[in-house]
Amino acid sequence: MPRTKGDHEARRRDVSEAVWRVLAAHGFHGLTLRAVAAELGATTGLLTHYFPAKRDLVAHALDLLDRRSAARPRRAGGAGLSAVRAALLDVLPLTAEATDSNRIWVSSWDTALADPGLSDEYARKYARSRDKLRGLVAAAQDLGELPAGDPARVAAGAQSFVLGLVVQALFAPAAFSPQHQVELLDDYLAGLAAGPSAG
Repeated sequence: MPRTKGDHEARRRDVSEAVWRVLAAHGFHGLTLRAVAAELGATTGLLTHYFPAKRDLVAHALDLLDRRSAARPRRAGGAGLSAVRAALLDVLPLTAEATDSNRIWVSSWDTALADPGLSDEYARKYARSRDKLRGLVAAAQDLGELPAGDPARVAAGAQSFVLGLVVQALFAPAAFSPQHQVELLDDYLAGLAAGPSAG
């Protein structure tokens, strides 16, 4: 019986899910055709129809990571400092799903750093994230919830803080529980709101 387009799309979804499970369990270092085939319960020969080379598999994994990140529900933060807080909370590994995504992102850094094209693309991704955060910071400043200053500088500091917190939470989840991550973020934001003269 000939395969239909629906069969092909269903198989492609199954393959993508298998890729995601391998990434969540082993990161980019463990992403191989053999590992995905084992996860899928298929042969590596079947997977070569989708990924003729390892580079194709990595490209698919990065695209999958992008699409899943973009589709993830975001917190509604309102306006001002609460919007800044919501955007930063969305980055942190506060749930099992967010932990998987962050683990995969962090494991992808080595792959990106080894490829100048990917490295540039990642730099642009983080720049876009900072720019969005800069707009939220500027709005909070306009409302008087954050002190005046360069919003781009504040956004860069806030992004650096949460990315550092992500790494610590991934390596030491017992020491950086979701509750503790939120407390540390709130302490950081309170310091920003108080301004440099506080303390």
